[in-house]
Amino acid sequence: MFAVELAFTPAPERLAARPAHRETLARLHRDGHLAAAGPWADDSGALLLFTVDRARLDEILREDPYYHRTPGVEVRSVREWTPVVGPAPISPAPLPDAGVPSPPTPM
Repeated sequence: MFAVELAFTPAPERLAARPAHRETLARLHRDGHLAAAGPWADDSGALLLFTVDRARLDEILREDPYYHRTPGVEVRSVREWTPVVGPAPISPAPLPDAGVPSPPTPM
């Protein structure tokens, strides 16, 4: 799984390109390639969580002009992320045993 962080400026071109970009995100989500995406509350950027390998992510970023040709949009980081809890972790790792006993089972 990969986390992509974007930074935004209030460029009018970004706002004009946003509807087509969001249609692409909706398709990627329907196809199972995108777990979640959305802007920061202050609209200074966005976070996207992709469920693809790095090669496919590079294709996605290359195919959508929003990421590389739209004024006001900058890809700040692309980082591999390994969730351990959530709706669908890619490869769940066992949680370390902290030596805390399990709660008693009801009788």
